[in-house]
Amino acid sequence: MGLVIASQLEPSLNDGIARHPSRPAIIDVPEHAPWEVADSADILLVRPSPAWRGSHERSRPNIWPGRLRWVYSASAGIDFYPQWLLDAPLVTCGRGVASDEIADYVIAAIYARAKNLDAVTVHRAADWQFSPLGRVSGTTVGIVGLGAIGSAVAKRALALGAQVVAARRGRTPAAISGVQLLDDVAAVVAVADHIVVTVPATAQTRGLFDAALLGQAKPGAHIINVARGSVIDQEALVDALDNGPLDFATLDVTEPEPLPDGHILYTHPRVRLTPHVSSNYQVVRHRLLEKISNDLTRFARGEAPSDIVDPVRGY
Repeated sequence: MGLVIASQLEPSLNDGIARHPSRPAIIDVPEHAPWEVADSADILLVRPSPAWRGSHERSRPNIWPGRLRWVYSASAGIDFYPQWLLDAPLVTCGRGVASDEIADYVIAAIYARAKNLDAVTVHRAADWQFSPLGRVSGTTVGIVGLGAIGSAVAKRALALGAQVVAARRGRTPAAISGVQLLDDVAAVVAVADHIVVTVPATAQTRGLFDAALLGQAKPGAHIINVARGSVIDQEALVDALDNGPLDFATLDVTEPEPLPDGHILYTHPRVRLTPHVSSNYQVVRHRLLEKISNDLTRFARGEAPSDIVDPVRGY
């Protein structure tokens, strides 16, 4: 009997997966309790649905992990899922699928802040006067977390003539020529004109950008968060925007999501807030299908698939 895959993904993706040379059988997943298929499938394809998001306090179901040999998360981050998901024999994630889209968002945010064309757009002759614009070339982009997304940002920033500094877990050499690895996050924050946050959400990164760290930012710095809202202390962020040293924040993520009506981040004059759209995920589904197909080929050959999640590190 071939592989049985239980999938929470949309029908068009499931149709593509079913055409894989291994000819897996695709079965449906109960949306209210996706873990209930653990005894019915070899592989479970998951997405961060409300059932998973609402199960962080749920104890591990007796059925879990059942006959499952592999859990594949369509999202890069696994913080949406309860910790017991990692009790499956193998867990992988969709790391890298949306990296280019997220990196483009970051560069767009940098240019929007540097050039701010809306502010200099004229509508009458009396407004026709010189206004200085900011620069991107020659500025310093600091990247906190040099994984797939951070690396994609670095390549773009270097191509635009910016200096790129970064901090990453461990001191392994940067794989990108031109990126300067600094000793720690504080060193990056202290010199960056644009601070790009791309670290995974883990217990270690929760509240990483607290008042002390934000207070070390270069005066006038711009922080861009495309990681998770939990990485930045939002009260400390507002204080750093109101009283310095930060000048602006571009936030695609918050905690919680969405923020409650009336939250100050919706209307703060130094904040650009977008509703977790940087991945542009609907236009990169073909990349997710390609990644799943390649990993299925490896798995069918007895080889390890890509981007295995380390249960200890949590990503």
